[in-house]
Amino acid sequence: MGLRKKNARNPPVLSHEFMVQNHADMVSCVGMFFVLGLMFEGTAEMSIVFLTLQHGVVVPAEELPSGSRTLYHYGVKDLATVFFYMLVAIIIHATVQEYILDKISKRLQLTKGKQNKLNEAGQLSVFYIVSGIWGMAILTSENCLSDPTLLWKAQPHNMMTFQMKFFYISQLAYWFHSFPELYFQKVRKQDLPGQLIYIGLHLFHIGGAYLLYLNHLGLLLLMLHYFVELLSNICSLFYFGDERYQKGLSLWPVVFICGRLVTLIVSVVTVGLHLAGSQNRNANALSGNVNVLAAKIAVLSSSCSIQVYITWTLTTVWLQRWLEDASLQASGRKRRSRSRKGMENGVENPNRIDPPPKKKEKAQ
Repeated sequence: MGLRKKNARNPPVLSHEFMVQNHADMVSCVGMFFVLGLMFEGTAEMSIVFLTLQHGVVVPAEELPSGSRTLYHYGVKDLATVFFYMLVAIIIHATVQEYILDKISKRLQLTKGKQNKLNEAGQLSVFYIVSGIWGMAILTSENCLSDPTLLWKAQPHNMMTFQMKFFYISQLAYWFHSFPELYFQKVRKQDLPGQLIYIGLHLFHIGGAYLLYLNHLGLLLLMLHYFVELLSNICSLFYFGDERYQKGLSLWPVVFICGRLVTLIVSVVTVGLHLAGSQNRNANALSGNVNVLAAKIAVLSSSCSIQVYITWTLTTVWLQRWLEDASLQASGRKRRSRSRKGMENGVENPNRIDPPPKKKEKAQ
């Protein structure tokens, strides 16, 4: 008996194509494993570590003006929670890709390169919109917008509220899920260094704000950053739909530079001035108190370095794009000048007779 030919749509089990096509289903099975663990007494305690927030402490009413409530600090168990919600982020990523972005790309009939850029811009736009709405709700509920002094005041006992900690856990989970997505999305090798740096910078600053209890300041800076990035991705989406929206892309760098300047101003004013006014020599940065010289220098230098790096990256990208557009326009002008040689007043002259080519004179 002859072997049956393998169907191109059904790749071999555990092959690269099989992992790419079915990674969402496999991740869902792993996630359901932790959820089903809640049904059994022997595994319930372990599953709770992955599904719910840990390291909570009940603060009595005598120490809080708002009454007794549960506040949270960070710990080793947060790694398990981040891992579970990283699985959730992978599932949501695959759902948005299959039911929204794939249908849009099929309708627009884009090339492979533009399709990859459309997928990236679409995924990030959804994430920025959800994170922006969620973050602004937290800032409003915790009175950060009405009382800006909360930006440099730590929570009692270096703790955070439930919604604040869950927000940071979700942010870390999303950016950690971007590492396996590089494999699932078949990112080209030449694009990997830039993607890894982009993801690593987000993890570094979100994790730094989380570990140093700069919750409100980090959240406000994230909202500014996500707003600028959302405008960039929305302009890209409109451009892929219709190239007439190129003017929107040209206006985005102005908004980008303004966003970077506002981020720098907020960082310097909050960390450099207000925290410097109440120096505490007995403070310890490892305990979550950033009111020490080493912590202030680290926060300011990291904030400034990321803004300089992002601005430099934008400048180089736009210079390359400007040079490419200039070369294309120059080549287009040459073609039009050549096509006009055989035309007179926009209409080809049928009576035009080109002179015969000159014959080369024979050498005497």
